[in-house]
Amino acid sequence: MNRIIQNFEKLRKDKYNISEIRNTTRHIIQIGAATCELATGSNAVKLILEKTIAAAGRDDIQIRQTGCTGRCSQEPIITIHSPNYYPVKYCRVDAQKAQDIFIKHFVENKIATNDLLENRIEDFYEKVIVVAASEHCKSKMTGMLFEKIQHKIKEFAIFPDKVKVIKAGNINYGKSKEDKDSFLLYILPDDVCYAFSDEDELTDVVSMYFLSESVSDKYSIKLPRTTLNALKYFGDVDFFTRQSRIALRNCGIIDPESISDYFKTQGFTAFANVLVDNNPDAVIDEIIKSGLRGRGGGGFPTGVKWKATRAAEGDIKYIVCNADEGDPGAFMDRSLLEGDPFNIIEGMLIAAFAIGASKGFFYVRAEYPLAIERIERAIKIARECNLLGNNILDSDFSFDMEIRLGAGAFVCGEETALLASIEGMRGQPRLRPPYPAVSGLWGKPTCINNVETWANIPSIILNGADWFAKLGTENSKGTKVFALAGKVRNTGLIEVPMGTTLRDVVFEIGGGIPNGNKFKAVQTGGPSGGCIPMDRLDTPIDYENLKSIGSMMGSGGMIVLDDTDCIVSTAKFFLEFTKDESCGKCTPCREGTLRMLEILERITESKGEPDDIMKLERLAKSIQKTALCGLGQTAPNPVLSAINNFREEFEAHVYGKQCPTLRCKKLITYTIDEHVCNGCTVCARRCPVSAIKGFAKKPHEIMQDRCIQCGDCYSACKFNAISRR
Repeated sequence: MNRIIQNFEKLRKDKYNISEIRNTTRHIIQIGAATCELATGSNAVKLILEKTIAAAGRDDIQIRQTGCTGRCSQEPIITIHSPNYYPVKYCRVDAQKAQDIFIKHFVENKIATNDLLENRIEDFYEKVIVVAASEHCKSKMTGMLFEKIQHKIKEFAIFPDKVKVIKAGNINYGKSKEDKDSFLLYILPDDVCYAFSDEDELTDVVSMYFLSESVSDKYSIKLPRTTLNALKYFGDVDFFTRQSRIALRNCGIIDPESISDYFKTQGFTAFANVLVDNNPDAVIDEIIKSGLRGRGGGGFPTGVKWKATRAAEGDIKYIVCNADEGDPGAFMDRSLLEGDPFNIIEGMLIAAFAIGASKGFFYVRAEYPLAIERIERAIKIARECNLLGNNILDSDFSFDMEIRLGAGAFVCGEETALLASIEGMRGQPRLRPPYPAVSGLWGKPTCINNVETWANIPSIILNGADWFAKLGTENSKGTKVFALAGKVRNTGLIEVPMGTTLRDVVFEIGGGIPNGNKFKAVQTGGPSGGCIPMDRLDTPIDYENLKSIGSMMGSGGMIVLDDTDCIVSTAKFFLEFTKDESCGKCTPCREGTLRMLEILERITESKGEPDDIMKLERLAKSIQKTALCGLGQTAPNPVLSAINNFREEFEAHVYGKQCPTLRCKKLITYTIDEHVCNGCTVCARRCPVSAIKGFAKKPHEIMQDRCIQCGDCYSACKFNAISRR
């Protein structure tokens, strides 16, 4: 056996010996320990559970931390894994709930149904069958087969009440669009999976399994690890089963600080295989064939960038992970770094071998202390295991990495500004060419990719380019991670195949708009993106489609707006951000965004002029053409898309001096209905500028020339005598 494989297998075996036995004999309580979970009190839950377990003398229960599952609105989430049972997930757990759940779950041996996440597993079952369709199956039989499976379970199972059937939506497991319709049955605790195409095959599968209690070679299949995890850990929650997780495949499942847990998910296997094959060109060709494009926003083909860096002249080459995540509402990179740091390291190792790099850098914003801590720990452990350093796994390949902290400048997300910052200079963009692949860090060839791009690499190498390329659209392959936020029921971190429509994301995964309000727009791409209205919701998500409707993919921020949000104020918010974050190097960005912001401020303060909309459009197009870097060139996008899609709202602000959503304070007019007002004088006493006149027990009047639109009178009136418009 090749010495590299021998060393790798010995390393895995040694690490397994630390904790691998625990899963077969113990109950495991998993608690989210990423920044978002800690903010909602998961550490307090962990402490109370530790005390409760100790007091109960239960040495068969172990607490394990995980990264972020992405189900933000339901945190803290704890998942209990018991031998021979399907994982049970409890949501919004606090210290009191934790004690109640412990007593119910471990003492009374019952499910605490009031606290379940989506309330699917309401009892302990001997068998849990997860039913899923293949990703490309569009058959109308999906819902009907679910009912037939339940019927056949009752027909063939000895104790049908001890069998639970769960529908898990569409799952990617490597089938192509050309393959026939196919469905999956994943059965726990046996951990076996069957694929079938029609009712006759379903009958064979169920009858053989329950009557002969044997695994049928005819229908059983081996699932990719990503699919197995999706079914095993998230199959009972619709929020997850409508996703296809590749970059996020380990987040919320493994302990991010345990290399043993990462090894269990085939961690570093792809890298070890690359070392053994010793064919850097083949690695690059596989990435090119996969169709992976940069997930940082630009969408440049990843393999092409690698190929250019490998071909560049120079004995010293560098790898850089861009983790300078600065978009408002974005937390994709942070969650990946906190939830699966070894995966990012492995992706960078594979790239370093492919292009011939000897040194790597993580550029992480200093506002991410937990991400920094976990990356530092992962690097240290990887060095101790000889997965970083000299002669890795006794090969001829040497590579090491370190962390550089960013000070929070948004412009440092632009690759040339980032390189300048690593070099110790002010973070400002450079003219290109030369591109970093030819002349990057200290003038040496440098390959820069963002966190999500690196997170995809090990899975592509392990499962093959064809497996990855079967997901997505013709020009945008694979999946994309989004931070879904704003006016939507299910906020959180999601990963969906390219080509998924915006409607599916907002209304299927996101659960639609809460509080009875109506959808207005979805803003993608952060400060560089645009607002997409209702009539564009069926647009498939990919790089070209989003660009064609005036937005962009960006790093993955996705903010949903409802009919109470002012589109003009939203555009102003993003422009305020880009104006403040401009590095100031080029005049179009430095001065142009300021002038645009001044116009928007004028419009929202009831001082709009007739030609303001035209001025905004002219300025925006000028900045797009003349700004130095991509961030400056895309800064006007939110304003342009808002005008193009919601011009009537801008016109109402400018010409009618009204804000239809009543969000712009200076455009609100307060009036008192003399037929309703009883002269209680509360409004007059609350007004800070004495703009309300009238006598006690007589109708009052608001003097509009003195009113400052503070709204205090409107809030104070108990008789609904004051209206606003």
